[in-house]
Amino acid sequence: MGEMKVPADALYGASTMRAVQNFPISGIRFPRRFIRALGLIKQAAAEVNGELGLIPPELARAIAQAAGEVAEGRWDAEFPIDIYQTGSGTSTNTNANEVIATRANQILGDGEVHPNDHVNKCQSSNDVIPTAIHLSSGLVIK
Repeated sequence: MGEMKVPADALYGASTMRAVQNFPISGIRFPRRFIRALGLIKQAAAEVNGELGLIPPELARAIAQAAGEVAEGRWDAEFPIDIYQTGSGTSTNTNANEVIATRANQILGDGEVHPNDHVNKCQSSNDVIPTAIHLSSGLVIK
C-alpha cells in the first residue's frame, strides 16, 4: 500500500492516515458519545479476551486501560476520520485499534500490542460499528 507519513506524536497509524486522505468529505468527525462507545466495546473485548486466555493477561490489562482512556475522552483528537466513509466503518474501527494499541504499548513500555492481532481480537467492523451506534444511542437516552 506504500509508505504513509503520520505525525510523530500521533497515536493512530498509517491506516488512519490513509482514511483521512481518502475521505476528506465533510470535515465532520464522530461525536464524543460514539468514540466513548468504541472505547467501552474495546475495553470489554480486551477484558474477555484476557479472561479466555486469547491474549496474554498483561496485554489485556494494558489494552483495557488504553480503551478506558479512549472511553473517558482522553484521546478524542486521535480520531480524525470523517464521519462519511465507505464500507462498514472499517476505517473507524482500525483507527480505534491503532490508537488503543499505541497507547497500550506506551503503558507497557514496549511494542508487543498489535492493533489487529490483539486489540481487534475476535472482532469485526461489521460487529463493532453497529454495536457502537446502538451503545452510543443508548448512552444519550439513559
